[in-house]
Formats: sequence, structure tokens, C-alpha cells
Amino acid sequence: MKISLAVAKLFALAVLATIITACSSTTKVESDLGLKGAPDWVNEGTSILNNKDGRLFHGVGSASPTGDMSLQKSVADDRARAEVARVLSSYMDVVTNDYMATAKSGDTGVSEESVSRQIKNLSKVNLTGAKIIGSWRDPKTNVIYSIAELDMKHVKDTLGGVQDMNTDLKRYIETQADNIFDRVAKENK
Repeated sequence: MKISLAVAKLFALAVLATIITACSSTTKVESDLGLKGAPDWVNEGTSILNNKDGRLFHGVGSASPTGDMSLQKSVADDRARAEVARVLSSYMDVVTNDYMATAKSGDTGVSEESVSRQIKNLSKVNLTGAKIIGSWRDPKTNVIYSIAELDMKHVKDTLGGVQDMNTDLKRYIETQADNIFDRVAKENK
């Protein structure tokens, strides 16, 4: 079976969005938002990082004042997690495309629809490992920013527990996930 044209276009758009929005592979960056006094991650925004702390997906979300600071913080946290989901989805699209190219060249007769479904399920399970690692409130505007993080190590550990995944796909992700991550992070510098 073939991946539908709409899904293929979605994959391409997701990869393009990641390339455009992801910044660098180090935590020291020049400010994109230019908020004075803000942590670097606020000014940097959503990114894919490969640094001394590991291979990390970072998502940054914000929320305007709502009159209820607890609700505002929850909205910022949810938006940060949604950004991690978007970046992870884009990364997994690259993994899928690379795997399908490899599988086709090996003539293994793998179903693209099945692979796509398995990758989506793996992405959903991994998002449970995304955690909020920081928040900051802009004292001038009272906008709250949150940053969520998902470690590539968690993604790979989750994969180890998946029982109903195609063994070739599972092996491919186990052996190539870090290389693909490094390539995507480097392309997003």
C-alpha cells in the first residue's frame, strides 16, 4: 500500500516546519524574541538540541493573562507540550521516510500504511514522557512561558517496550534514531 498523497504532503510540511522553526544544537543562542531578562529558552523557542545534556526535543509555549494565573500556567504548559508533539512528529516523519527508502531498496515488501500507523502510535506513547522543565512570567506583559522537554533516550526506551511493532522497523529505529536526530539537529542550526 502507498501512503496517501495527503499524508505525504503533511510529512513534507511537518519536516519543513521543523527546519524553519528549530534553532540550534546548543543552548547558547542569540535572542529571537528579544525579551530582555528572559531565559535563553524563551527567546530561542522550540528547538531540537544535541548537547551535553543529551538529544532533546524542546517545545516552548506561552499564554496571555487570563485573570487566573493557574489556568494561564496550565495553558502555557499545554502549548509547550503541543510544540514537543509537533517537533517529535516531524522527526518521526523523517524516520519513516528514511526507513521506507531503506525498506524499498531492500525489497522487504513492508506496508507504508502499517509503518505510518506504528510510528503515530509510538509518537503518542512517547509524548507521555514530555515534562515541563521551566516557566517564566514576563513582568511587563504578564505573559507566562513554559518549556517542555522530551529526551531521545526516553523515546528509545519506550520503543524497547513496544511488543506489536514490525521487527525491521523497530531494529531500524534502534540503530538509526540517534543518527537521524543528529542530522536533523545539524540541519536546523
